[in-house]
Amino acid sequence: MREELTNQTLQQLYDRKSVRVYEDRPLEEGVKQTILSAALQAPTAGNMALYTILDITDPEIKAALAESCDHQPFIATAPMVLVFCADCRRWYDVFCRFEEEVRSPGMGDLMLAQADAIIAAQNAVVAAQSLGVGSCYIGDITENYEFHRKLLKLPRYVLPVAMLCFGYPTQQQASRTKPKRFQVSDLVHENGYDREKSADMSRMLSEQSGRSGEDLAEYVRRFCKRKWNSGFSREMSRSCGEMVKDWCSG
Repeated sequence: MREELTNQTLQQLYDRKSVRVYEDRPLEEGVKQTILSAALQAPTAGNMALYTILDITDPEIKAALAESCDHQPFIATAPMVLVFCADCRRWYDVFCRFEEEVRSPGMGDLMLAQADAIIAAQNAVVAAQSLGVGSCYIGDITENYEFHRKLLKLPRYVLPVAMLCFGYPTQQQASRTKPKRFQVSDLVHENGYDREKSADMSRMLSEQSGRSGEDLAEYVRRFCKRKWNSGFSREMSRSCGEMVKDWCSG
């Protein structure tokens, strides 16, 4: 970054990276409450806060999540685990209490609730970073919908959108190099979608990864196999489809 554009908040955004190994100590209650309070200060559609945050403190539930979320043991021992849920149940219930005719939540409501939940989650991430607390998004919470719905006692119109693990990073994690991001010129299109710019993805990946030629081609093939074509990715698509059908079926 240019020095004249740097302040503490911007520097924390640039420094933040996913942390999966934590010191063996809990988060102080004040720190935890500060992170949660900051999450609730996030922008939200119509000030409705269409989300609910599940604070997972039960070791058995954390262990179950560690297995169901692509077998990641560090989830079970993370000092703080939060599940951010898109939630229209709360408003739907109160509307039905006071209004005679109330439509059922639809896809538009789901999209707004998902956005609300993710924005709140990112507020928590930024707040944690400012307090020296590491974090890691766990997208796998959107897999295994049927299991997670039962495990987390989710009623209809409440869906898991994101999970975050928090803890104080070990020295190795704190000093680990952050993966290189794309450039502004790669991802920012002016006034409309620039298909030609997006078609230049090979060049973007080459600059980001430092690879070229056959080395780049092999990197892309491995990445596709590990991520896009993976079993967990297919399960995520299946599970999200079931979530949407469950949400919209009534």
